Amino acid sequence: MPTTAIIVPCRLESTRFPRKLLHLVRGQPLLLHVAERIRAQAPELPLWFAVDDALLAAPLRAAGFQVLMTDPRHASGTDRLAEANRTVRADRVINVQADEPLVTGTQIRALATLITGDAPMATLATSFKTAADFQNPNQVKVTFARSAGDSTGRALTFSRAPIPFARDRAGMVDDAWVRANPCFKHLGLYAYHATLLEKFSALPPGRYEQIEKLEQLRVLENGHDILVGVTDDPSIGVDTPEDAAKFEAWLG
Repeated sequence: MPTTAIIVPCRLESTRFPRKLLHLVRGQPLLLHVAERIRAQAPELPLWFAVDDALLAAPLRAAGFQVLMTDPRHASGTDRLAEANRTVRADRVINVQADEPLVTGTQIRALATLITGDAPMATLATSFKTAADFQNPNQVKVTFARSAGDSTGRALTFSRAPIPFARDRAGMVDDAWVRANPCFKHLGLYAYHATLLEKFSALPPGRYEQIEKLEQLRVLENGHDILVGVTDDPSIGVDTPEDAAKFEAWLG
């Protein structure tokens, strides 16, 4: 029977928020908050952490999590996943980002279902609620084609720019317009067939990938489908110290 595992790629350095995975939230590294959340939300799936530095491995191992050391020179998290899965040997891999402390079991199981289809990659999106978030380049947008009444579709593109662009409004939109139109935020959650993971490292980096700095564009630019599911579960991706403060406030 095909196997599914969660692998979390972890990189020590971060441009916008240096060493954010070790940033203390309520006295505990952000990475451990994420690890404990995944274990609590999806205990039925094997869980591994693919790290690039012993500083990340130490707190995870101390808390009883399975850790694999990977090459620190990897250009992307997907490359790191591919290396890790050569040890894990799962047929399907769910990639939860190490800076997503509010990931839910519903989201993880949705990905586990989506990746059983023909598309070699799947991800999740959620509706934008405010124009400020929609205009923020740190919040990645996704457009996808889906049939009427269908909650899933195939990705058309991903961008840091606010897409779709409201031409009739010269791009000037308010919260009501954003809520009334197909404006979707891409969440940093993926699932892959193992065969695509192995291919990924050998695929040439895409031109749009290099411009946008979005590695998922490499998959589209090389002719592979990405299935997109929609989730209403709340999410806080920690990209900045301000995001970390929001997560700490959420903890109460």
